Amino acid sequence: MNIMKSRKLPHVHLYLIYGIHFVLALCTASVFAGELHLAVAANFTQPLKQHLKPQFETDSGHRLIISFGGTGHLYTQIKYGAPFDLFLAADMKRPEKLVSEGLAGSLFTYAEGQLVLWSPDPDIINSFGKILSTGHQRLAIAHPKMAPYGAAAKQVLEKLGLWKRLQRQRQIVRGNNVSQAYQFTATGNAQLGFIALSQYQATPESLRGSHWLVPKDLYSPIRQGAVLLKRGQNNPAAKAFIAFLQSDSARQTIEKLGYVVP
Repeated sequence: MNIMKSRKLPHVHLYLIYGIHFVLALCTASVFAGELHLAVAANFTQPLKQHLKPQFETDSGHRLIISFGGTGHLYTQIKYGAPFDLFLAADMKRPEKLVSEGLAGSLFTYAEGQLVLWSPDPDIINSFGKILSTGHQRLAIAHPKMAPYGAAAKQVLEKLGLWKRLQRQRQIVRGNNVSQAYQFTATGNAQLGFIALSQYQATPESLRGSHWLVPKDLYSPIRQGAVLLKRGQNNPAAKAFIAFLQSDSARQTIEKLGYVVP
């Protein structure tokens, strides 16, 4: 009898091992039910990383894999086959082009951005005219051709009659996207910068310096479009995220972080 028992023990161990692996596989599947590859405009970095991503992953079990960048650069990557399921742009122009080119569908506006002129120096922004008509402060903006917040900044400067002079005096520092414009300003490479209100609100209070919330009549609305890409059309995680982004809880979060929610 002892010999028979010793022969059966290895089989028991195997069943236990297989059972443990099966349970672990089920646990892993429940943690990450699916993966979603997101292309996200630079201005929406902090809202997504710090707030919406954790909330969505906890509620849905899906996993977000995110690439941040300028809207123009991300559009080019998508057009040439980058493996994204969903695109959260900083404008409507690029998502609309993807739809017309047959590369996307299900387009909607998820947020409207607000533009801020910001300096870490608490005394530098008193009135907009004084700042740029005295001294040779450098002004950081996102590249107007590639980034919607840069295009909005250029519109503001043109309406105030400052664009050509600042260009001529080489006082404008361009970043590839609004995150770079923020970095140029935060590190002192530029004394002032046009950034998103969401970026200003995410800055620690001790470093907020001075700012000016730019009146909306000085630039075209920064409507930010979300579009389901061809690769994500059969991805349940992509459809779940779209539903989440349009939910009341997500909309309230987006609004608190410095955006107008349509």
